[in-house]
Amino acid sequence: MSRLLAIDWGSSKLRGALIDDSGAVVDERSCERGMLRIADRAFEAALEAEFGDWLGLAGTRCLMAGMVGSRQGWVEAPYVPCPAGIDDFVRQLRPVESSGSGTARDIAIVPGATCEHDGVPDVMRGEEIKLIGAMELLGIDSATMLSPGTHSKWATVENGRLVGFSTMMSGEFYALLRRHSILSRSLPADDATLDGPAFDDGVRRAMAGSSLLQTAFSVRCLDLFGRLPRAALPSYLSGLVIGEALRWPGLEGVRSVVVIGSPLLNERFARALSLRGIGTRILGEEAAWRGLWAIDRRRPARVVEA
Repeated sequence: MSRLLAIDWGSSKLRGALIDDSGAVVDERSCERGMLRIADRAFEAALEAEFGDWLGLAGTRCLMAGMVGSRQGWVEAPYVPCPAGIDDFVRQLRPVESSGSGTARDIAIVPGATCEHDGVPDVMRGEEIKLIGAMELLGIDSATMLSPGTHSKWATVENGRLVGFSTMMSGEFYALLRRHSILSRSLPADDATLDGPAFDDGVRRAMAGSSLLQTAFSVRCLDLFGRLPRAALPSYLSGLVIGEALRWPGLEGVRSVVVIGSPLLNERFARALSLRGIGTRILGEEAAWRGLWAIDRRRPARVVEA
């Protein structure tokens, strides 16, 4: 019996799933051994420590995506230029030599994607497998898609090919404003649960305002004049940042967006998009596993010797 060990290895987390030949996820694991926490480039040792038992199963192949293929990762997997379809990623899979386990492994890394906006490049690593997985799971070949996160990716897929995307540092900007700006003096130490009306107000103000540089200061002023309870201010700020992201020109005329992320971010982006009259289809991290499985089905078998 053959199996796929699918690995999504980002900057902060190492996640893996064991997938059988039918595409069913048999088991999943996650730990905090992200790329930024691996000392002395001990990537193989980290993979072995977390997933050595799965790798040791007869017939197990391993396919990895994310920052593991970056210049600072285990092995650099050069970016695939857009427009790009699943076969373009398959052709540029980067094999990984594994030597520390005592047994040869069938391991490869999925390359990221790149596109250009007015002569300026943009890149993604890890999100491309989610886009491929979303097409597989939903049975579609064209859509506007969003992978929300620290660096959110807004992508356009046409006829099964990623034709372009834009990165927005929405999550990172929220964290910077939340923790390291004058606004932090107005905000409570911990984020409360989502305050819907405050969030919605932030989204509307962002979409109607000139820019986040102007609307963000309203957090401070609303606190100074007691116009909004402090417990609601993080939700309001979140709405401002996400509303700013919804000013992306690629949403013009779009009626539905496939949102692929964590439950918390999915909920907020879907709520914000609805305020702009845009529907959503929601997927979670299962899209990453489906994307890696779809790529693995198309790659040539690699013969490894013990």
